[in-house]
Amino acid sequence: QVQLEESGGRLVQAGGSLRLSCTASGRDFDNWAMGWARQSPGKEREFVAVVSWSGRSTDYADTVKDRFTISNDNAKSTVYLQMDSLQTEDTAVYYCIAQQVWIDRSVSLDNWGKGRQVTVSS
Repeated sequence: QVQLEESGGRLVQAGGSLRLSCTASGRDFDNWAMGWARQSPGKEREFVAVVSWSGRSTDYADTVKDRFTISNDNAKSTVYLQMDSLQTEDTAVYYCIAQQVWIDRSVSLDNWGKGRQVTVSS
C-alpha cells in the first residue's frame, strides 16, 4: 500500500518562500512519478507540479511556473516543492501525489497524501 507523508509549509507572508517535502513508502517506487496538487477553499483540487522518477522531466501548472521548483531524491523516495514569490492566491492545502510512470494535469489518480496547509498572508 502506497503511503505519502508530507511535511513543511505552514505560514508565510506574501513574497516569501516555503518548502514542502513528501516521502513515499510501502513499495518499490522505481519508475514512479511524484508531484503535488492543491485545493483552495471552495475550489476543486488542481495540479501543481510533477517530476519523473529520473528527475529529467517536469511539468508545472501555468499559475506556479517560474515561481515553484519540484525536485526529487530517489534514494529517499522523496519529492520536494520549493515555493518562492508566494502569493495569497497560493493559499491551499497541498497534497503529495504519486503514480507509475507519469502524472497528467487531470490528477485523476489513487495515491494521495493527507495534505499540508500552506497559508500566505498579505
